[in-house]
Amino acid sequence: MDYKVQNIYGKIKNPKQSVTVPGSKSITARALLIAALAEGKSTLYGAQTEGDCAEFIQGLRSLGINVGVDGTTVTVEGCGGTLPKKKANVYVGSAGTAARFLTALAAFSDGEYTFDCSEQMKRRPIAPLIDSLRDIGASFTFSGEQNCFPFTVNGAKSPAAHVSVNIDKSSQYLSALLICAVCAGRLFAVTVEGTHGMDYVNMTVDMMWSFGVDVEQSGNIYTVSGGYEAKCYDIEPDISAACYFYAANAILGTNISVRGVMPHTMQGDYKFIELVKNFDGGEVDMSAFSDQALTLAAIAPYFSQSTTITGIAHIRGQECDRIKAIVVNLTALGVKVEEREDGVKIYPSQPQGCALESFGDHRVAMAFAITGLRCGGVTIKNAEVCQKTFAHYFEVLSDLIDRLTA
Repeated sequence: MDYKVQNIYGKIKNPKQSVTVPGSKSITARALLIAALAEGKSTLYGAQTEGDCAEFIQGLRSLGINVGVDGTTVTVEGCGGTLPKKKANVYVGSAGTAARFLTALAAFSDGEYTFDCSEQMKRRPIAPLIDSLRDIGASFTFSGEQNCFPFTVNGAKSPAAHVSVNIDKSSQYLSALLICAVCAGRLFAVTVEGTHGMDYVNMTVDMMWSFGVDVEQSGNIYTVSGGYEAKCYDIEPDISAACYFYAANAILGTNISVRGVMPHTMQGDYKFIELVKNFDGGEVDMSAFSDQALTLAAIAPYFSQSTTITGIAHIRGQECDRIKAIVVNLTALGVKVEEREDGVKIYPSQPQGCALESFGDHRVAMAFAITGLRCGGVTIKNAEVCQKTFAHYFEVLSDLIDRLTA
């Protein structure tokens, strides 16, 4: 479906509004994996259960984990660190977190597991994680390109107690190893190589602690001990999804809030909400909250100064080349933009309406819809891609527009 965005700049009558977003995808994914490895039955409240998280849930079921879903409440029967199935086929679709986390789980398990995915996922990086999983004793047989999905993994019968991982491309490699380390059945150490924003790793460590596992950090070495215990766990609203509405505030002068969003959140994307409160251009290193690079780029033309976004080279390997998507769409809107190896520079201008590509990427579709709120004639092509993380995004946006202008 295509979504035609309404230009509401100068037409707002009721600027103070609130919206609801789904539960955090990042927290839900971590809670699902941790609960699956725990002893006993966990209940997750406020979980995201569509898109990527639905793929994650189905992947766990394929591995023999009993997962029940009732609205946004999810129950998980933990396996105590030993997968019920020794042989299984797992489909991860385009869900990057599920692909990495479930691959690590399989590699730490004594069995044979075949993974398949969407065409998009075949192009996403996973080689550094595979290298680390080989080092713990797992082996991989690839159906196509080496070190890419799809493949069959034969898990380690007796995982090594120490491994190194390079996180230049993604901190999820480290999170996957840390969460699954309990499967080794003994003290397990991970040495980190490379650099990346660590907010999501800190989230992982905090959640592991909440479920009873201890993680100690000394320099670039993380040591994991203990085992997970089942519990009831509340999941925060998705700050990544919330950011689009705070971006709208920055260019419309509105006072839109997202229910349940608090400053003490575990989610690193809250940095974006703080940034745009008083931002009017300048240089920003977004390595620690790179999911919002698209969002900032989408509203940057409206600032009085040029905006330079740096530290985001790794987003070229996500659902699409997101730096290229920024350049293509802003250029189509008539905005001057310079592409750089690790980011972009965007100059102030008034965008001109046109149809914009979503590139099969949920964040491209959602971010550039915000541009259209102050620019007549913007259409988001293939807007249904937002189902990956926020299935009802455009319905929520349309309802918000109606309330703002009523």
